[in-house]
Amino acid sequence: MKLSKAMGLYLIGLIIFLLGLLVPAHLTITKNLLFTTTVLGAGYHVLGEGLGDTINQSQRQHQFVPNIHLLMALAAVGAMIIGSFEEAALLILIFAGAHFLEEYAENKSRSEITALLKMAPVQAQRLSADGYWQTVLVKDLQIGDTLRVLNGAQVPTDGRITKGQALINEAAISGESLPQEKQVGAEVFGGTINGNSTFEMQVTKDSEATVFAQIIHLVQAAQDSPSPTATTIQKLAPIYVKIVLGLLPVMLVVGTLIAHWSLDVSFYRMVGFLVAASPCALAASAVPATLAGISNLARQGVLFKGGSYLANLAHLQTIAFDKTGTLTRGKPQVTDQYFEFPKNQEKLISVIVTMENQSNHPLAQAVKEHFKQVVEITDLTCHNQVGQGLSAEYAGHFYQIGKPTSFKQVPSTFAKRCQRWSSQGKTVVYIACDYHVIGILAFMDLPKPSAQQAINYFNQQQIQTIMITGDSAATGQAVAHNLRIKQAITNVLPTQKAHVIAQLQQKQPVAMVGDGINDAPALANANIGVAMGSGTDVAIDVADVVLVKNDLSKLSFAHRLSTKMNQVVFENIILSLIVVLVLVVLNALQLTNIAWGVVLHEGSTLLVIFNGLRLLFMQR
Repeated sequence: MKLSKAMGLYLIGLIIFLLGLLVPAHLTITKNLLFTTTVLGAGYHVLGEGLGDTINQSQRQHQFVPNIHLLMALAAVGAMIIGSFEEAALLILIFAGAHFLEEYAENKSRSEITALLKMAPVQAQRLSADGYWQTVLVKDLQIGDTLRVLNGAQVPTDGRITKGQALINEAAISGESLPQEKQVGAEVFGGTINGNSTFEMQVTKDSEATVFAQIIHLVQAAQDSPSPTATTIQKLAPIYVKIVLGLLPVMLVVGTLIAHWSLDVSFYRMVGFLVAASPCALAASAVPATLAGISNLARQGVLFKGGSYLANLAHLQTIAFDKTGTLTRGKPQVTDQYFEFPKNQEKLISVIVTMENQSNHPLAQAVKEHFKQVVEITDLTCHNQVGQGLSAEYAGHFYQIGKPTSFKQVPSTFAKRCQRWSSQGKTVVYIACDYHVIGILAFMDLPKPSAQQAINYFNQQQIQTIMITGDSAATGQAVAHNLRIKQAITNVLPTQKAHVIAQLQQKQPVAMVGDGINDAPALANANIGVAMGSGTDVAIDVADVVLVKNDLSKLSFAHRLSTKMNQVVFENIILSLIVVLVLVVLNALQLTNIAWGVVLHEGSTLLVIFNGLRLLFMQR
């Protein structure tokens, strides 16, 4: 690993300090020169940031803007003025060493973005106009290009499989550890790893608009956006330093006139006060913890666009969900079935599947998926009558599939089922043979398993759960009841969702979770907007949080991590303030020296850093 200039000078300074300790005590000048060299060498970046940055910021803002390192630089200079060269050198060595460790610890929490950048695809195999495969740069790919992905290779960009099949590791995108099976027509994402087969794909997104590129952009943006606590600390730091500097002459006067210390002792204790009051640990209380939390969640497939959103997530009192595609799967499924003649059921189902296979109605796909093992009838032609449903003639009989209002006379056994299932929010269709209803199917857009886990969690946390949907009251209430959602707001037009969020915000902070274009205004207006990764680009753009894998249970994990992060930051702040208070008192009572003050002070700084880094390893 290549050493930086500051680190190289620090190591040289450390060696010189050790040599100074070996020099005999009577060679005072030689020892002091070696210790002074240590201060200048090992403290190169401390003095630079302390004095240089203070001058630059003060000139830029046209006012005195000191930073924390200025206190340490002044403490070292003060120690040398009173002849404590060895303590000055030790102060700089410990402080500078701790500073390097702080940087290492903070960089540790940024490792996710570094790993992502290393994983970014660079090349792709593209089919040329003359039918040959060419190796090209990913940045040169165009939407519509045909690519070939070899076994074990990276998927170069987002697209759709056009030939072959694959078993793809999508951990880099979604955090999902198990490989995903992909068939023709399935979406694949750049940066994921192909298994042991070769497939062809068509590019569907520009390289800068891929999910992988968005993840990198969002994580970078979030890591550069501090939490409210970190921002407050950063704003207060110069004020705090000014106060400490203002108290220095007070300390000197109090020491000589009230405590009756000698001038040397008073000056020494003033330098000790500089060390004790330095807010290094306080400054490090929030940033590493926030970065660690954001990085952990990025690894899990939860992307925050800023540290403030992660910090505020724990304070939510209400969370509103869109229904279709967010809480539910986004497509209907067959939930119930009943046929009058069970013995002829297999033949009837074959007729139903064959008819539905000739329809493009959303319910047709649900029927085909539910009865996917059924063999179709080859010589059956189906007719689609608008408003009436499907009809077909087969083997001398006339078959119909349609909504209940299409049938005038319905046996009570079917009518009762239709009424019961409809009251549960299900869509019902009848199957008739020769105008006599002989079967009934019920459909519903079922909730996702992850939605139930998330709702259970938020209910346990006493967070009000609300569903906002354009569906009828019956359907909305049925889904809400199944998921144990506390309140369902139904028959809401797309343009009204933002208004509903605004009304809820009059009482308390609100998060909105959605995936569609119609959710975008509500996501933008909510205190925290959460978009599903499969949602529209507009929804993802305006949201503050993106769930890459559409897994709502990861939102509950994010809430737990947010709560833990705020707790860790609070612990760090309290610890930092206690250490400062204790060191100031011990210094005033002359129970500690500068060296021990530095050890205890920087020890507390490292403690809060590593306390924050625990969030990197928090598990779901």
